[in-house]
Amino acid sequence: MDLGLQDRCAFVAGASSGLGLAAATALAREGCRVAICSRSKDRLRTAREKVVRAGGILPDRVVAIPCDVTEEVQTEAAIRQAVEALGGLHILLTNAGGPPTGLIDDFDTAAWRAGLELNLVSTINLCRFALPFLREAAARDRHARILMVTSIAAKQPIQTLYLSNTARAGVQGFAKTLAEEVGVDGITVNTLLPGFTRTARLQHLVEDIQVRTGKTAQEVEAGWAAGAALRRLGTPEEFAAAVTFLASKPAAFITGVALPVDGGYSKHVF
Repeated sequence: MDLGLQDRCAFVAGASSGLGLAAATALAREGCRVAICSRSKDRLRTAREKVVRAGGILPDRVVAIPCDVTEEVQTEAAIRQAVEALGGLHILLTNAGGPPTGLIDDFDTAAWRAGLELNLVSTINLCRFALPFLREAAARDRHARILMVTSIAAKQPIQTLYLSNTARAGVQGFAKTLAEEVGVDGITVNTLLPGFTRTARLQHLVEDIQVRTGKTAQEVEAGWAAGAALRRLGTPEEFAAAVTFLASKPAAFITGVALPVDGGYSKHVF
């Protein structure tokens, strides 16, 4: 299948590791020019090298842009820098790290606000600043995509993930509303809900559960795997494959969808 991604321009947030890095690599392999962003310049430099090497592409097709997506001014500047460097913008992937875990009494008002800034407000701002350029792209051939990384926690809350459960559900509401508004422009808006996937974030969650329960890492992971229809954890590359399809030209009639990429872990009917 021709995904129609050759020379499309993509901005991938939170791309220094994990799901963001895998998504950027997959898009680059399919022919996209890619801008990756992250707070850490050193990690971002390493990530750029990984994308170039893994994608087997020329270095000038990947641009690294340091940016803290919780900072509005930095976010707007990063989008503009990406557009200038790539020559346009067709695909936006919003993504950010997960907030701390804990129980209700572990969080004060500042922690709640920080969690919302990290996972909800950053998504809103990335979309706001990217939309003018996505509308330009869609006006030419109606191929412009907004993809938002949330979590299965948005539909099936996970114990101790208060901040993530709350913020991710907010992203779902925002995405559904935005899809309705920009559909007429030819822009699709979809969210991807990763399940338990082998990333550094998952390792941190394992360690937190070990401290709280005394279980071994193997026991924690086995419990998650047993809850999935496929009886295993996912890989970043499998998640990236879903991103790539939703970014593609053949996915033009899919919008407003919350797609779990979780091996059948979430059990909701709708």
